[in-house]
Amino acid sequence: MMENEVKLTKLASCAGCGAKVGAGVLARLLEDLRVHSDPNLLVGFDKSDDASVYRISDDLALVQTVDFFPPIADDPYLFGQIAATNALSDVYAMGGEPRLALNLMCVPKDMPHEAVRQILRGGYDKVYEAGCLITGGHSIFDEEPKYGLAVTGFVHPGRILTNSGGKPGDVLLLTKPLGVGILTTAHKGELASPGGMALACRLMTTLNKAARDVMVRYPVHACTDVTGFSLLGHLLEMAQGSGVQAVVHAESVDVIPEAAELARIGILPEGMYRNRTFAAPSVDPGDVPLHIQDVLFDPQTAGGLLIAADPACADELFHALAACVPSAQRIGELRAYPGGARILLR
Repeated sequence: MMENEVKLTKLASCAGCGAKVGAGVLARLLEDLRVHSDPNLLVGFDKSDDASVYRISDDLALVQTVDFFPPIADDPYLFGQIAATNALSDVYAMGGEPRLALNLMCVPKDMPHEAVRQILRGGYDKVYEAGCLITGGHSIFDEEPKYGLAVTGFVHPGRILTNSGGKPGDVLLLTKPLGVGILTTAHKGELASPGGMALACRLMTTLNKAARDVMVRYPVHACTDVTGFSLLGHLLEMAQGSGVQAVVHAESVDVIPEAAELARIGILPEGMYRNRTFAAPSVDPGDVPLHIQDVLFDPQTAGGLLIAADPACADELFHALAACVPSAQRIGELRAYPGGARILLR
């Protein structure tokens, strides 16, 4: 066997953003921590947002985030690309541009050196594609491999996008299809088709840079990226933070057909159940079939941007996104909150 022939997913008990601590558990872990105030801290961890933002001057703010996880692909180079794409996404979701990154790596002592090199090379290549620089990092030995980045970006203080700025009437847009978590789970059991996994890998290595670059040209009120907490989990945080109700037209959501079929027969990631436990009490599912609901709760790795856009520009933004993102979708709208469920599926 060549030194780099290692099946990384066999070394980990969970994969990608499906390894995230559930949103409800995370909220309880953080609820009693003291939050220090600083007038220049524009976004902190108390807001359940994608990254922190700190004002440096009237024209410049730092966006900082960190993300790492166990392998979601067997190929080390591909895993490095996916992990970097996912970490960079949080900066794009805030409307920022990533500029500096630091590697975070955990490796088993007996992991082949060439495999480690290929993980790092995958990360470097994707970071450089983003116009960002890797300037160092930190590595430790661990029983399971893990890789990711701490990323610093820049944004104008007056142009920050958070997940809590949505307004009644806003149109909800999404930039990638759903079902990646289901496909990667099926792949571990050798149940996903080669074509399905090729699509999943292409989606997970597509930067949200193009979506961000288009989005910031329009009046967008809120944004988040859809990752481990699923579409409905991240939308719930947006609805709660914005004080609104969200309506999702399930038939307008681009669901990967193979993922829908796998969900229909019960091939689902553990993270889906955590997401459902967290968000389902705030969701009115209407008549949406259970397997489609499951896809809406599916944890995504390096998923698309979920955008709440001013209705006056939504059509123009949608068409601009359609020319440059994997799947531009107009999936619903925000309403004034009348009480009851925060999300209505229709």
